[in-house]
Amino acid sequence: MSSLRVEKVLRQLGQDIQVARKKRRIPVKDFAARIGVAEGTVIRLEKGEPGTRLETLAMALLALGELPRLERLLDPASDDTGLMIDHANLPKRIGRTRKPITGTATLPAIGQDSDEGTAF
Repeated sequence: MSSLRVEKVLRQLGQDIQVARKKRRIPVKDFAARIGVAEGTVIRLEKGEPGTRLETLAMALLALGELPRLERLLDPASDDTGLMIDHANLPKRIGRTRKPITGTATLPAIGQDSDEGTAF
């Protein structure tokens, strides 16, 4: 049910994990033990098979010292599309409220004194 683009990205991610593991000189057997899965699961992860659990990916990144990359994956502060939507939804004008909301204190008009001191 996956798209070709998703499959390509998963294969690349798997290859990148394999390269990172090899650069750190971690054998598949040891890597599997570190992330708590069978060796076959590591092999499937490194092939980019789509059925691999997200937790396995996260544990692999943790073992490689790269978990912060996953933590920042969809950081709202870096979500350009989300930021553009927020900006587009800003009100065009901000007017005064016509009647105070019940149950809240009202501020005195500017320049008027109140019982609690001088208004700002």
